[in-house]
Amino acid sequence: MGLLGQYLANGMMLGTMYALVAVGFTLFFGVLDVIKFSHGDVLMLGSFTGFTAYLGVLAVGIVNPWLTLVAILVVSITTTAALGAVIARYLVLPLKSAPPLNILLITLMLGTALREAVRLFYPDGSNPKAFPALLPTASVDLGGFALRADSAILMAAGIAVIIGLNLLINRTRLGLAIRAVAQDEETAKIMGINYTMIVLLTFGIGSGAAAFAGIMNGLYYNEINFGMGLLLGLIGFSAAIIGGLGNIYGAILGGFLFAGLQTVGAVALPFASAYKDVFAFGVVIALMAWKPTGLIAERSSDRV
Repeated sequence: MGLLGQYLANGMMLGTMYALVAVGFTLFFGVLDVIKFSHGDVLMLGSFTGFTAYLGVLAVGIVNPWLTLVAILVVSITTTAALGAVIARYLVLPLKSAPPLNILLITLMLGTALREAVRLFYPDGSNPKAFPALLPTASVDLGGFALRADSAILMAAGIAVIIGLNLLINRTRLGLAIRAVAQDEETAKIMGINYTMIVLLTFGIGSGAAAFAGIMNGLYYNEINFGMGLLLGLIGFSAAIIGGLGNIYGAILGGFLFAGLQTVGAVALPFASAYKDVFAFGVVIALMAWKPTGLIAERSSDRV
């Protein structure tokens, strides 16, 4: 039971990170009917931006871990949100009327450019970086398994961000404008909604959420590297697809479902660490073949 509880806690932690990444894909598709394949690499850049902020905080002599963590989050989220808005303004919006494959290709190339830029130009960027352990490491024994304080804090913070995003989309004027643009762009413009601003804000929100997930990943594993966005981006996209692309609840469900599949694979399969991703992606492929619109389908589109 203790081991089962440990796997459950790990699955919840991973599911929170995957859901945050998947929500970004859902927001991009919902508002502009595009898939931003550089999303995982934007997450990676957010992690490296946070790591750079940590080095800067150390350089000025701040040693309080909570102040350091706040500085890391503020710098990482704001910088990455601004990058997301810039990508939307200068790469995605100009290609809005172009064939869908053009946007797919340009965002894929952008992700490669970001990844290689970090590898080549960040100091010693080709090697993993030891991300600081800023959260308490005490643990509580619960029926045979130890619940670490840092894992509980990260999980609670991630869930709080997911709830906050849900409230933002469904309970605020900005969320109403985002949903109006997603439902009918032309009618939203006629009603006086600033379409370009809503798109930029949506891309900023989605990219900021990815940066938060990247910081969570760094704090959880105490390591970041220039290639971390590849797998996280693929998992986030898969979670958004299996949940129902265009539906924020589907993205959240897909993130936790994918983490659950990885956890089951780690428990049930031999050589678990090697095959858990293969098992999870295999089940996702089967589910997509069975239900192509996703588990919670909201809208359909012929955009890629």
